[in-house]
Amino acid sequence: MDSALITSDAVTFGLLMAILAGIFITSHSDNPKWQKFYKFVPSLLLCYFIPSLLTTFGVVSEADSNLYYVASRYLLPASLVLLTLSIDLKGIMNLGPKAVIMFLAGTGSIMIGGPIALLIVGTISPEIVGGTGPDAVWRGLATVAGSWIGGGANQTAMLEVFEPSTDLFGAMVTVDIIVANIWMAFLLYGAGISEQVDKWFKADASAIDELKHNIAEYQANIARVPTLVDFTKIIAVAFVIVALGHLAGDTIAPWIDENAPALADLSLNSSFFWIVVVATTGGLILSFTKVRNLEGAGASKLGSLFLYILVMTIGMKMNIASMLDAPGFFVIGAVWILIHVAVLLTVGKLIKAPFFFVAVGSQANVGGAASAPIVASAFHSALAPVGVLLAVLGYALGTYGAYLCAIMMQAIAGM
Repeated sequence: MDSALITSDAVTFGLLMAILAGIFITSHSDNPKWQKFYKFVPSLLLCYFIPSLLTTFGVVSEADSNLYYVASRYLLPASLVLLTLSIDLKGIMNLGPKAVIMFLAGTGSIMIGGPIALLIVGTISPEIVGGTGPDAVWRGLATVAGSWIGGGANQTAMLEVFEPSTDLFGAMVTVDIIVANIWMAFLLYGAGISEQVDKWFKADASAIDELKHNIAEYQANIARVPTLVDFTKIIAVAFVIVALGHLAGDTIAPWIDENAPALADLSLNSSFFWIVVVATTGGLILSFTKVRNLEGAGASKLGSLFLYILVMTIGMKMNIASMLDAPGFFVIGAVWILIHVAVLLTVGKLIKAPFFFVAVGSQANVGGAASAPIVASAFHSALAPVGVLLAVLGYALGTYGAYLCAIMMQAIAGM
């Protein structure tokens, strides 16, 4: 379909909010049929999947919409501030090293997964992995590695370094979005059955459960009926820090580009990086002050709502029908992500890591700062900052890891 049925962002947003309200109402319904349905299908997964169907069937168009940009640049950092206001930092520290181990396992599996996928698919169907010069497939896959280890800034870095053709890069962006989002759907489903997965891993999730319990207890103790003043304070705190994040991004990122280009390897020249860092840091600092008490008026609930809106806009980015345009590239992407999953599950099983660490360790790589907190909050809203902290680590490693991955893929392609 050349043109979507709905092209107005205002109308699209209204439709998304109607869908979100419908999901919230039915998921909290006393109707046994709905309760049974949501026992198997997490509500967060629906928030993600239904908008993807709207895009796939041409009802809305993500390509012509600014909703994702607004949600990721304004609502995401605001939600990070509000979700970290009441965070139990000591509780997060007590989660131990397994979160970092799983994150590094995710990074390593993507680094080796690209070359192995290229080798497997190239052995079966050499024409898929060929190409010369700017059209060499490995050059395009290098940008996927940048995105899956770090994020958009790292992807752009790989684009500049290896210079794939415009058409090849466009196809790889589609592979990146579709494959990563399908995997995210599995993670959101897994969050709903995490207890069963933990039993299979023989994992001790007591530290995570204790953190969730402590946060829930704190929220119950300070809960009050919110007033207009409370809501105004919550919105002001969130968006003042978002403003500071944008100010930092608009100031520091260009300065680094001009005066310290070596720091670009750490993605410090990305304005989005600074927005996320300032939002998370600001929320953590405020968690040691009286501002923390805004949680009693529902700060984290509003933060969660912002995240749900972001999920809806991310879902719009997945057009399942576009897989038909370059099926060979999607085969490479699918094999690549399966290697990533196999390594994660193996390492998780060996170290008996709770599925929370497996899911967030993966999404901090593949999804980055925009979606890692979404997967983390699928387990509990209090855990969202864990996803952010690991995603920021991914930004730092992304360019290095993706570069090494690209060099290995180049060697495979030249065999």
